[in-house]
Amino acid sequence: MSGVAVLIDHDRGVPSGGALEALTAARALACDLGVATEAVVLGDVTLFESHGAELTAACAAYGATTVHCGRHELLADYGPDAWGAALTSFLDASQPAAVVAAGTDRGAEAMAQLAARIDLPLVANCVSVSAGGEPWQITRIQWGGSLLEDVTLDTTLPLLTYAQHAIEAEQVPGDVVASEVVDFEPEVGAEARRTLVRDRVTLTEGITLSTSPVVVSGGRGVGSAEGFAQLEELAELLGGRVGCSRAVTNNGWRNHADQVGQTGTRIAPQIYIACGISGAIQHWVGAMGSKNILAINIDPEANMVTKAGYAVIADLHEVVPAISDEIRRRRDRPS
Repeated sequence: MSGVAVLIDHDRGVPSGGALEALTAARALACDLGVATEAVVLGDVTLFESHGAELTAACAAYGATTVHCGRHELLADYGPDAWGAALTSFLDASQPAAVVAAGTDRGAEAMAQLAARIDLPLVANCVSVSAGGEPWQITRIQWGGSLLEDVTLDTTLPLLTYAQHAIEAEQVPGDVVASEVVDFEPEVGAEARRTLVRDRVTLTEGITLSTSPVVVSGGRGVGSAEGFAQLEELAELLGGRVGCSRAVTNNGWRNHADQVGQTGTRIAPQIYIACGISGAIQHWVGAMGSKNILAINIDPEANMVTKAGYAVIADLHEVVPAISDEIRRRRDRPS
């Protein structure tokens, strides 16, 4: 039995924040089991030539002592069938104690593919895992984040995904030791071509909604698409991004790419400013990873207000411009 293997969810050579969180969580698992933490990276020859060194260094920085590199032409970009087949081949080349991944769209999809192919259970959206005895004791998010479920897992090969932002990504302390690189050639059939990324459309440049340290979101209370102009202004002053609730996208005021929530983007900014958002559970699931939440709402009983660390009970159309004016005033004030 080798170590705890972590699938590194990456986009053309750039590991996701979730992958680094999964590596951090896997270190604790590996310690419980008395094994090493290992990483699995999938790509083609070109990807490894251009990004292999950076990927390996990132894996080492977050605790992977070995990086297994699966190379195949159909792994040039993401495809669930291709990644599932490659992970199955990895199991043939290695005997991991467990396989884990981030609960991102890609991580969850690839792990579901693996579980189906080898006919083993997958425990998704874990927030804590105790592997010290038999069976494993696991707590995971259920019902869209509205409850935590305690489960036990008794299987020949544990397969897990960790809920996004449930664990803070932390590099290993002290000097980083370079990872050993082990290549393997996965068997990926031609049928994997059915589900491959063929083209991309760039919706945003720079920081994204999921990576922004500040998110200013609006809900139905903003009133119109034009009402988001003041939120855009505040977000620009704070160096952040603008998000929205599902009600806003349903009304056609903002693109779905801006939606925060269970069926949108899950965020974890330093501060989340929720303007005119009632805070339905689906929205809360996407926002609950925020370090601080400021709710601006006229309803003191709104779910977002009761859950927020800070709240202003007032009309957002008065409060948001006032905040922007104060930020500008302080910036213009002589030091």
